[in-house]
Amino acid sequence: MALSHFAKILAVLVLAVAAHAQTAAYVISDSTTGFILEQTAAAKKLPVGSLTKIATAMVVLDWAAASKADLGQLATIPDSAARFGAAQGVGFQPGDQCSLRDLLYAALMQSDNVAAQALAEHVGHELGSGGQMPPADNFVAQMNALAKHLGMLRTRFVNPHGLDHLERTVPYSTAEDLAKLTSYAMANSAFRFHVSQKERKIAITAATGEPSAYLLRNTNELLGTDGIDGVKTGTTARAGQCVIISAGKAPESRAEGGQQIITPRRLNVVVLGSANRFDTAASLLRRGWQLYDSWAAAGRPMKGWKAPR
Repeated sequence: MALSHFAKILAVLVLAVAAHAQTAAYVISDSTTGFILEQTAAAKKLPVGSLTKIATAMVVLDWAAASKADLGQLATIPDSAARFGAAQGVGFQPGDQCSLRDLLYAALMQSDNVAAQALAEHVGHELGSGGQMPPADNFVAQMNALAKHLGMLRTRFVNPHGLDHLERTVPYSTAEDLAKLTSYAMANSAFRFHVSQKERKIAITAATGEPSAYLLRNTNELLGTDGIDGVKTGTTARAGQCVIISAGKAPESRAEGGQQIITPRRLNVVVLGSANRFDTAASLLRRGWQLYDSWAAAGRPMKGWKAPR
């Protein structure tokens, strides 16, 4: 029995080592505290593709919460949508209308670039800039302000969608910075709900007034396995295969000083520049729970703890 248990642990370690060799950077972190349990090249600046849309969504959700804006309000697909084409399948056209809520689903679940651009232009206009910059630029400035607020010191967003071949300046971030962003996003119940959906039907009204519906399918192939309930995929020629996953377990409960202390258990795994992002992320998550158990047994120290090998 003990041998079988040892064999399982060894198998996880072998898979994790193989995953490391095929990945430009990764981080395994505790979502509640942000503590990094294991990492490789965590501070390396890299293009991150559509992982950018996590920041896009959080700017929208934070704005909606602060202004009490209704996410059911309609946004018009801008003329700039024509530059993206319809490769992702939703097929938004300039002049179409869609609710902010459904645009969030399209951006997060199916990684639709037009949806992200439409959100940026609509919310950027609502945020206002005194006419000093276009709405989308104003929105991206808020994305970078959020990054600074979260301590994402090695991140620069240049658009709301993450495409890195349309701009003179290539956007970048790091696995460590994206772990901070993921912890922030997964603490938001609306965000968690959006990224946890495998499928979602959205409503679109064409410029002609004709209504239609589109069934979104989440690009995160790991969703629903091993407790994984998010987060986002990203792929460009420069970024390679990227994915962030998040998984929770039942919280721990213990009595202390006459009180019941509840400790959430959630891990986030950031994978950048992988040859096989889903297998890599899955193996790192399994490794992560082993590391988490060792860290928790040591009292969850925020300094001085080293991952067992």
